[in-house]
Amino acid sequence: MLIDTHCHLADPAYATDRAAVLERAWAAGLSRVVVIGESRASAEAAVTLAAAEPRLLATAGVHPHDARQWGTEAEAWLRNILRDSRVIAVGETGLDYHYDHSPRPQQHQAFEAQLELAAQAGKPAVIHARDADDDVAGILAAHRRVTAILHSFSSGMGLLRAGLVLSHYVSFSGMVTFKNWRLDDAIRETPLNRILLETDAPYLAPVPHRGKRNEPAFVRQVAERIAVVRGIPAEELIAATGDNARRVFHLM
Repeated sequence: MLIDTHCHLADPAYATDRAAVLERAWAAGLSRVVVIGESRASAEAAVTLAAAEPRLLATAGVHPHDARQWGTEAEAWLRNILRDSRVIAVGETGLDYHYDHSPRPQQHQAFEAQLELAAQAGKPAVIHARDADDDVAGILAAHRRVTAILHSFSSGMGLLRAGLVLSHYVSFSGMVTFKNWRLDDAIRETPLNRILLETDAPYLAPVPHRGKRNEPAFVRQVAERIAVVRGIPAEELIAATGDNARRVFHLM
């Protein structure tokens, strides 16, 4: 039941050994890997990967960094690709005020439009939130038909609680193993039936792999660390988070 719910497997970082990376994932006990499509190119690559390997699933969306590219053509593309059964979620989408690669009004427009498409498709939305907690919380509150996944959670407790009030999910990455991680309270406060596991690979490799390229097999270290914080056996945590992933993504 071990599932990596957020991996950029279509990234060029895996161009030379993607098959070997997946073999290590299956050997580590993973049953599914969700391949994130944060742009048109990466989403179409994710669908291609999922077509070749049934244990892979895809998402599709426009990242806030690229929100300036949002428009009628992007909207039509996303609406169409969401009809593909292999595309199980919208995103990642959201707001990023740390880098502001796209103007904030355009980030808002793209974010809200994608949430509406997710609602119409009956699929969850994978949310990127950086230095924009209040605005993300406000937008999610205005789009209550969508189930959200707060991806690689490292935001404030305010956003966590705002999300939990709306019965959203919280996904934790290898950041939970870092020495500078200060959000164990977020792990404890998130109900067990709302926790998801992810790597965000090739980024954020957990200890003891920090500084190396991340990969789906390493999601087990994320599970083990969260289990310690929760005071439960790792296999219990893995089973619960696997059930959560199947529920939020409508998997069989």
